[in-house]
Amino acid sequence: MELTEGVGESSSPPRPFGGFGAYDIRNDIYNRLVENGNEEAISNPSFREQLDAHFSRLPASYGVDVNMDRVEDVLLHQRILAEAKDPEKRPVFHVRFLEHIQSRVDGDDDMWTSQTSKGCNSTHGGDMVDMRRNGDYEVDFEPCSKLEDLNLDVRRNVDDAEKKDLADSFSGSQDAVHLPIHEVIFSTIDKPKLLSQLSALLSDIGLNIREAHVFSTTDGYSLDVFVVDGWPIEDTDGLQKALVKAIMGSEGSWSGSSPSHSAIEKALAAQLRQGDWEINRRLLKLGEKIANGSCGDLYRGIYQGQDVAVKILRSEHLNEALEVEFAQEVMILREVRHQNVVQFIGACTKLPELCIVTEFMPGGSLYDFLHKNNNVLELSLLLKFAIDICKGMEYLHRNNIIHRDLKTANLLMDTKNVVKVADFGVARFQCQGGVMTAETGTYRWMAPEVINHQPYDQKADVFSFAIVLWELVTGKIPYENLTPLQAALGVRQGLRPELPNNTHPKLLDLMRRCWEGEPSERPSFTDITAELENLLHEIEANTQPDNR
Repeated sequence: MELTEGVGESSSPPRPFGGFGAYDIRNDIYNRLVENGNEEAISNPSFREQLDAHFSRLPASYGVDVNMDRVEDVLLHQRILAEAKDPEKRPVFHVRFLEHIQSRVDGDDDMWTSQTSKGCNSTHGGDMVDMRRNGDYEVDFEPCSKLEDLNLDVRRNVDDAEKKDLADSFSGSQDAVHLPIHEVIFSTIDKPKLLSQLSALLSDIGLNIREAHVFSTTDGYSLDVFVVDGWPIEDTDGLQKALVKAIMGSEGSWSGSSPSHSAIEKALAAQLRQGDWEINRRLLKLGEKIANGSCGDLYRGIYQGQDVAVKILRSEHLNEALEVEFAQEVMILREVRHQNVVQFIGACTKLPELCIVTEFMPGGSLYDFLHKNNNVLELSLLLKFAIDICKGMEYLHRNNIIHRDLKTANLLMDTKNVVKVADFGVARFQCQGGVMTAETGTYRWMAPEVINHQPYDQKADVFSFAIVLWELVTGKIPYENLTPLQAALGVRQGLRPELPNNTHPKLLDLMRRCWEGEPSERPSFTDITAELENLLHEIEANTQPDNR
């Protein structure tokens, strides 16, 4: 499917189960269960109605993915989703051994090659990975593929000695091992970054994701099915205990309930309603809708004769957590004023109509400029764009603000091609300790320490800038042949975009330093700005006509 914005992890909104022969699929599943002698299907008069309700909660792709040889799995999913309604049980998960597959150990290659035997599709026959989003305005869809199809070391590297030890530990030829394959099913309240949280959790206990089948219900729950290897034996009790331990030790709210906030944060939200930045809603005229988001919409508008952009939060999504995030975004915007940061005009803070009003940027986003208009940048214009971005980011960092979602979709242009940093929906004032741990941002531009849920600071923005710079140079979408999750898994293990050949060597060197895996090795925006300005002066001096 067409990539409409390239904003990273994205989610198709839950669609009721219908079309694609949905009625026939339900009939077939019901009939197969009866044929198999399933007691519930035979004895429960409400069974068929409950089965229909289960499918109605899930997107059409769920029915397409059902393995008709294992229709009882539908009942397992139904039970798991039912248990997930209890906050005390979330996340609900189920582990089972699927089968052994034969893997060849090739002494000339560190990569495992596998030959999948029957039944490895587990519950699902397709390779659906329904990626989620967080705070982006435009929903997009991306084709997905198995992680095992990647020509990346997504699975763990095994050196020659380890291969021999593994091969010797199994019966049969030393050239082949039987690799246990397990299935892990999760269900909890659906939320942004849940897929990342789950994949990181599986990775942290040594599991390699072979397939991910991710579904969102119409009433806000997730059903995530992972096919994994990496657990060395059939035993599921040990894997179950490892998952329990990992979940207890992981960050984030699994129950899906609103996170607790300090009294100061709650007071902050209340104070916003008394500020002099309050917009008179009656003087704000809305025009065309520019983009859609997961929790709100972006409109063009007019306020007191000025063209403005209006970000409106949908009332049906409002909760305490979102109100606090809204308050934080307004508090940051009212503190910043710079020629390379989108100008804040005001906000409506009276419930239920919350909105943020900023200057309208008629030039659109750098993402559209590069990818929808297919513009190729001359080096001097590229450097001017990059310097604008750096000056805006340098100003933010000087004021202890981390943007946390720097990407071309959040970089806007005015009529004179001046680039300004925009969208502070996930930006934060850096805490006194100097580091953060919450994962936020967009996978294709996200720093590895953020993906890994490690402490991070302003240098995470520098990594994102490196990807933006690569994008400006190449005119390509980062990791365009990978899904967002695949890109994230690769970045965790050192993957970076391929460096172009026909680029100024100083730009290539700057990219390398900005996307260093160790944050302390990355330069500051102050240093980056100075380097880029020196390079621009050098380029302009070399292109000046000789007047002698």
